[in-house]
Amino acid sequence: MPRPSRAVAAPGDGRGARRLPAPALLVALAAVVVLVGCAGLVAGRALGAAQVWEVLTGGGDPLARHVVLRLRLPRTLVALVAGASLGLAGTVLQSALRNPLAGPEVTGVTPGAVLGAVAATGLGIAGWHSPAAVVAAACAGGFAGAGLLWLLAGRESADPVRTAVHGVLASAVLSGLTAMVLLVAPGELGSVVQWLVGSTEGRVWAHWELLWPWAACWSLLSLALAAPLTLLRCGDDQAAAAGLRTGRARAGALVCAVALTAGAVASVGALGFVGLLVPHLAFALLGAELRVALPGAALLGAAVVGGADAVSQAASRLLAEALETDRLSVPTGALTTCVGAVLLLVVARRSVKEET
Repeated sequence: MPRPSRAVAAPGDGRGARRLPAPALLVALAAVVVLVGCAGLVAGRALGAAQVWEVLTGGGDPLARHVVLRLRLPRTLVALVAGASLGLAGTVLQSALRNPLAGPEVTGVTPGAVLGAVAATGLGIAGWHSPAAVVAAACAGGFAGAGLLWLLAGRESADPVRTAVHGVLASAVLSGLTAMVLLVAPGELGSVVQWLVGSTEGRVWAHWELLWPWAACWSLLSLALAAPLTLLRCGDDQAAAAGLRTGRARAGALVCAVALTAGAVASVGALGFVGLLVPHLAFALLGAELRVALPGAALLGAAVVGGADAVSQAASRLLAEALETDRLSVPTGALTTCVGAVLLLVVARRSVKEET
């Protein structure tokens, strides 16, 4: 019994050193997000920083204005908001389930959302190729994945270890169903690969106009749950003693997390490990106070995904120049998965050391 309790408390125990007051740290993170967004605007091919700045100040030739205002700017904004949604969703999940491994990727939410988006696109359902329809399908799949986890976990859903095990099982089932959809419609593999790997390429204003109201609505609801989530992190018995209806509060938190994840997946696909590891960074930097950690996680998620998008654009440009091709593109999700896997190993090793 002692070991699981320490493992659960690790991400939010507040032992990370806070060198600046929380408001200053949030301002610093917001500044980082702005810098990352600027990097995303200048990291692409063909146009340099001077040309981008000229366009942003009202100048530039028609081609440059098209590239910056219709291609790079919406792509950057979508990447930032999708990252913020995933970071916030992961923090809500880990707090509601009291489980440091309860990210959207391992609780069935992300695989379910991917299944919904792939099924809607790959099976060619009439009218489901529009961005709005894909968002609806991803949401349905995300809630289905969360429901599958709920059915598997049953009354043991509050046990972090069992929840993680059942989450991996649910994710495996949903991934298998996605593979079956691709076998039925192999010709659509090229059009759905972005949801399997995670990519910000080709994101336009239509995606932004659908994503930001959705993300804003569910983010505000998630931030409003800071107090109930704080009680849930203390345990169901203590939360109930304080007058909280734990079942209703946890269900509300899970709905917010699923909705945020589904919106992000429908826009950029499955960006690996963002929702799982960003909460660890937020708790380490900002402590366990959720009124600070939740907005901090959103800013960190935006910075992580926006930074990965900028790096992927720069890497694509360098590789294209080296291989003399214009069709090479490094998916953003490939970078987040590789870096996230390394960070996950670090977190796991630290947890083992703390238990021993």
